[in-house]
Amino acid sequence: MTTTIDRLFPRGSGIVRPTRAGAITVNQYSRRAILAIWAAAALPMGGLAWVVAPAVAPDGGESLTRALIVLLTAGLVWQFVLVAGLVGYEQRSLRWSRLREALWLRPPQSPRTGRVGGRTWLVIIPLIVGLAAEELIPDLPHAVSREFGDFLASDAGRAMFSGSWGWFAVVMTLLVFNTVLGEELLFRGLLLPRMQGAFGDRDWVANGVLFATYHLHVPWVIPAALLGTLTISYPTKRYRSAWIGIAVHSAQSVVFAVLLLTLVV
Repeated sequence: MTTTIDRLFPRGSGIVRPTRAGAITVNQYSRRAILAIWAAAALPMGGLAWVVAPAVAPDGGESLTRALIVLLTAGLVWQFVLVAGLVGYEQRSLRWSRLREALWLRPPQSPRTGRVGGRTWLVIIPLIVGLAAEELIPDLPHAVSREFGDFLASDAGRAMFSGSWGWFAVVMTLLVFNTVLGEELLFRGLLLPRMQGAFGDRDWVANGVLFATYHLHVPWVIPAALLGTLTISYPTKRYRSAWIGIAVHSAQSVVFAVLLLTLVV
């Protein structure tokens, strides 16, 4: 019997990419399937931020920030579960040898020289600079309690995290699932390699737009996030490595982690 999952993610319509163990099949998703995955990531995050968080913290302020940290961490963990479920369904396995190829978790390969790894990693330096430039784009107006960076700079933020290793651990979990195991793994590891069939050579453009508009939980960053199309989506495709996006995106997390650590200690 053909299920809904079978119709959205058919195992037979794929392209073959070599691996050391032989070959794996990477399915090309339809636009319908891509939008379904986008919705499965974006809608829970939006609902948690704008419906659930205010419900559990109606007084706003610091209590709202605490609720957002916990709830959005849960939303990011869900994205990891979603990726694991979809790639496991596709590959019939979660072995690292298969995941590495299916999710582009391999060293970057220069499209000009064919060099794998080594000095090719240096490409992330200008990309990190480009991502940092996005911070110069003004955000749309929003409450301080909904912007983690602004909250950390406030008196309430410093008081909340001073000596609090428990909250430090929660935020570190959020950061890891945000830029390594959640957003990047979903959009650049799972989706991008499977979007060419639906969007052709502009798959990286569509990927960047989907990633920007996914930020329903923090919509004021959407204009700046569109630049991630150039600093993350395109380089990830060009070098065929999700580690590019993970490394560039995680630079932001490292800054937050260092700032947070100075408050805790």
